Amino acid sequence: MVKVLGIDEAGRGPVIGPLIIAGVMIHDGKEAELGAVKDSKLLTHKKRIELNHLIQAHSEFKIIEVSPQEIDEAVDPENKSMNLNWLEAHKQAEIINELKPDVAIIDCPSPNCKKYTEYLRNLLNKKDIKLIIEHKADVNYPVCSAASIIAKVKREEEMDKIKAKYGETGPGYPANEITQKFIKECWDKYPEIFRHSWSTFKNVKKAKDQKTLF
Repeated sequence: MVKVLGIDEAGRGPVIGPLIIAGVMIHDGKEAELGAVKDSKLLTHKKRIELNHLIQAHSEFKIIEVSPQEIDEAVDPENKSMNLNWLEAHKQAEIINELKPDVAIIDCPSPNCKKYTEYLRNLLNKKDIKLIIEHKADVNYPVCSAASIIAKVKREEEMDKIKAKYGETGPGYPANEITQKFIKECWDKYPEIFRHSWSTFKNVKKAKDQKTLF
């Protein structure tokens, strides 16, 4: 039977915490065993938890956690060979090379799906794997929806650990007021949980540094 792998991420945009990339693999035609999956952003927290258990019970899966430090290194302007999209491609290739699907379906992080497909294929051990790399794959393919769900649940679990250790961070997204308040108060106390390359963090640091100068 054909083995189909879906890959998606959670936590690409936040200024606090890790990026999570997850892969879910099933046999073609077994999508119903994953439950009523859809894009994780369209589900309640409770429903994601329920589906997470179901998905993991009926699939092969792999979850990769990418630290803020690794993200900062990838987007460093001096690192000409890497960016956030290519970093995702390397992590996706790690999942594909381990799970060895016949088909891999990926929600493309890049505006140029063709170029992204070529870059990813060069990272694969098995070059003849069929790649379906599209925008909105997490909406259009149940196996990608399942990957988005387990990635989102893992991201929420990691944020809960951060909150328990460091205090109320909010969800970690730059537009969130609680997150903004936490950054202003704690940007220099807990450097390990922040993405220093994000403009939200840079602006707070710059303002604090200027205030110190004066």
